[in-house]
Amino acid sequence: MSMLIKKTNRWTLNENEATPESVYKQRRDILKKLGIADDGMPLASNAQAGIFDLFSNDKSAPSIDLRQSLTATPSAKYHPDLSLTPEDKILQYNNFYEFGTEKSDPARLAANFKTDPWTVKTDGLVNKKITLGYDDILKKFTLEERIYRLRCVEAWSMNVPWIGFSLADLIKMADPKSSAKYVAFETLFDPEQMPGQASRRIGGGIDYPYVEGLRLDEAMNPLALISVGLYGKTLAPQNGAPLRLVVPWKYGFKSIKSIVRITLTDKEPPTTWNRLAASEYGFYANVNPQVDHPRWSQASERFIGEGNLFSSRRQPTLMFNGYEKEVGHLYKDMDLRKQY
Repeated sequence: MSMLIKKTNRWTLNENEATPESVYKQRRDILKKLGIADDGMPLASNAQAGIFDLFSNDKSAPSIDLRQSLTATPSAKYHPDLSLTPEDKILQYNNFYEFGTEKSDPARLAANFKTDPWTVKTDGLVNKKITLGYDDILKKFTLEERIYRLRCVEAWSMNVPWIGFSLADLIKMADPKSSAKYVAFETLFDPEQMPGQASRRIGGGIDYPYVEGLRLDEAMNPLALISVGLYGKTLAPQNGAPLRLVVPWKYGFKSIKSIVRITLTDKEPPTTWNRLAASEYGFYANVNPQVDHPRWSQASERFIGEGNLFSSRRQPTLMFNGYEKEVGHLYKDMDLRKQY
């Protein structure tokens, strides 16, 4: 049984100050044992409609919830003026194109997604190649709850209480070689379970498997998280079960879901959205209100919180999504308009 250890970091948020009582209860004390568009049209041509999809069907998440419960002690204070996005909205409003391009598709089409057994391989420029099962991960790493902002490139945002562990801890376990400069990530490729991988119409014309990457120093930053849960429970399939990356200072598409492989390399790895439309989706994808998407402003965002899922409340977007103090030094010599 792993203990959920709370650290007093600036980027966490006190649940009593942040969370409506109606949507976040019974999170105390000890972490219990985890069980757990047209064919061929690139999504870069149509996925940006997500900004304006206020009229998409609001289909409910699956009625049977197979996630395992967790309990946790409260987080340390951070920005008490923020409020969390209610759990039902996090479950119903997703970008996970392996399960369809509409926001409501993943909750419906991933309902029977099987994540047991599951293994994650860490290889490449490491001194110790490792393959870990899901249970191994839960035993080997200290889990924390971290409340992070999530900012989508489509100009909407959420505040999510993730549960996970530092990506740096996994990388250290593999003992990177001195020649390693980047970290590449890969999502499961399973067209039988993921209809978007089997059909270009459903999956938006993306070449699968979904791949992402970080510079090694980004991956080793304390904010970079491997999440195994949210809102006191294990991850739902539509949220990237059984484990996903969370890099809160970057746009959401960098936080790759359902990871099966992590590879250290000396070359910048290809990434799915950059490969699909390099002029629109850069490798770095840092949240930057001063650099607009070619077709819409990034200066503000529509926050998804209490009330109507498609509320029009907008708020200014913060540089690095509010984490400039923690990550700004990583980019001090870069032109963030060119290296976006």
